[in-house]
Amino acid sequence: MNKNDIEIGKNRTGIDLSPVEKRLLIEAAETAVPSMEGDETMLEETRAEYLDEGETIGSMPPPLTVQGATFTMREAVTSSQTSMLLDRLGERLAFERTGVRLYAALIGKLDASDPPPGGPSHAELEKIQREEAEHFTMLRDAILMLGADPTALTPAADAAAVSSMGLLQVVGDPRMTIAQSLDAILVAELVDNDSWILLCALTRAVGHERIARRFDRALAEEQRHLAAIRMWVKRATLT
Repeated sequence: MNKNDIEIGKNRTGIDLSPVEKRLLIEAAETAVPSMEGDETMLEETRAEYLDEGETIGSMPPPLTVQGATFTMREAVTSSQTSMLLDRLGERLAFERTGVRLYAALIGKLDASDPPPGGPSHAELEKIQREEAEHFTMLRDAILMLGADPTALTPAADAAAVSSMGLLQVVGDPRMTIAQSLDAILVAELVDNDSWILLCALTRAVGHERIARRFDRALAEEQRHLAAIRMWVKRATLT
């Protein structure tokens, strides 16, 4: 089967082709009795209780080195953005790791399918994946330079990991076409670009110009990734 084809008649989720069952389903929904008393107010109250009792996600660990401790103490006095910087560095580190896995899954799917019209090619995807891995290394080195622990799951990194789970499920699902997988990659690249812009600005605001210049190069590469994915999505849709 061509994994890039969308076949008519394969959708089993609609009910219009079964008018009898459709009528019975609607009648059952209209006559069904709730399993308990009350309305959505009780649900909202329960959610509010969970919000009050819920713990924070992730953690900001103490520095690993004396140099890192000195940096943290000094920066705590001069800038309230240091913890935010380390949190965002952890976020991008987690997301770049996910990016490497996304492209690995897409490359495997591409190799097992008929190539879509207009690209991408194996070599093009492999180049992007390699650059994502380089960005991961760059971020890890920056975190170590600041005396922090790159293996720590910071709050923003935890949130990024959860939000990207759906993207991994789409690209890793063998039922999804190359075009559908590219749509998921586009979502990841849109988030990645805006996040790198913010990280570059935050790094400069804290006063780490040398690190920010390295991040500028990563941002330029991420912008090229986004342009390429946009082009492939457009070609896959219009061809």
